[in-house]
Amino acid sequence: MTDRSTSGSVGRVPKSSDTRERLVSAAARLFLERSYQAVGVDEICAAADARKGSFYYYFSSKCDLANAVIDLHAVTYAVRLADFVDDDPVRRLRAIPDMIGAIQADFESQFGRAVGCPFGNLAAELSTTDDAVRAHIAQCFAAMEEGLALLCREAAARGALREGVDPDQLAHHLLAQYQGVTLLAKLNDAGVAGIPAALHDFVAAYLSEGGLSS
Repeated sequence: MTDRSTSGSVGRVPKSSDTRERLVSAAARLFLERSYQAVGVDEICAAADARKGSFYYYFSSKCDLANAVIDLHAVTYAVRLADFVDDDPVRRLRAIPDMIGAIQADFESQFGRAVGCPFGNLAAELSTTDDAVRAHIAQCFAAMEEGLALLCREAAARGALREGVDPDQLAHHLLAQYQGVTLLAKLNDAGVAGIPAALHDFVAAYLSEGGLSS
């Protein structure tokens, strides 16, 4: 990776206000397609039609860009989750597998294969080498888990969970299950079609009879 100190002679930063967004979008695509480590700053700039001076104007390093990519995926996740509006927390909880499946299907359509979870991929690559990125991914996972926990608590309050099920633990286990099934789909090159069913089965195992009939 080129150090920031080498970028001063590249030229002025383009005036285009969407340069940063193009860099983030290009990096998000390339990281999923190839991996973080396999992609360099030059390739990201070429894909974004941006000069290297622009890159270092917006980002202090490639790891700084990785945090922006994480934020982009977090927004996508939140938007997809917000698309499902229902007063019943059980139905919202049971919609999570389909939402995850839809995101993964979009990736598969774009890249022609299962590419895994963008958060999990970056965590696997960077959590032992860059503490700032690790902490940022951990924050995103914590926010996702808290959102799931809220649904699980609301479902528990309605008697929709089996007796003895801890809603916070269920949220943690569901997030872990999501990471596991997407990783295996990527590893086995098995496609993503089975991801929603696997997650539906997981959720159903924790629901009471009333929850299953909701």
